[in-house]
Amino acid sequence: MSMTKSRQRGFTLIELIIFIVVVSVGLVGILKVMDVTVKSSADPMVRKQTIAIAESLLEEILLKDYANPTGGDTGTVRALFDDVDQYAGYITTGIKDPLGVDVPSLSSYNISPAVTVGTTTLGGLTVKIITVSVTGPQGMISLTGYRGNY
Repeated sequence: MSMTKSRQRGFTLIELIIFIVVVSVGLVGILKVMDVTVKSSADPMVRKQTIAIAESLLEEILLKDYANPTGGDTGTVRALFDDVDQYAGYITTGIKDPLGVDVPSLSSYNISPAVTVGTTTLGGLTVKIITVSVTGPQGMISLTGYRGNY
């Protein structure tokens, strides 16, 4: 009878532990990258909402008369504003519709700093320059528009 040592196949315990550690470190790295990606995937939507609010208010202002019409409103109620200049200094905490009613789903957005209305000359014409700033969860967006007397 010969005593031959048969060679066994498989992994040793040390090799198995090293494999598990290497795979675990790789998975942790991949999951960290995915976590950052998932957290920032909603960011563009919040930014788009902030821009949409600013665009909406700027469009509302640009559609108003260049100057206060004869017999026009001179008050401070947004629903009655009838010219561009009345929006100067307009500021809100939370977003309100044109009638002044709070929009609950937009409570984390503000018209801030205040809307500015100034005049400038473009191509020999005097125009009003309007700057609308909206502060949202990710910071502030400012949009500028021009309103001529035409």
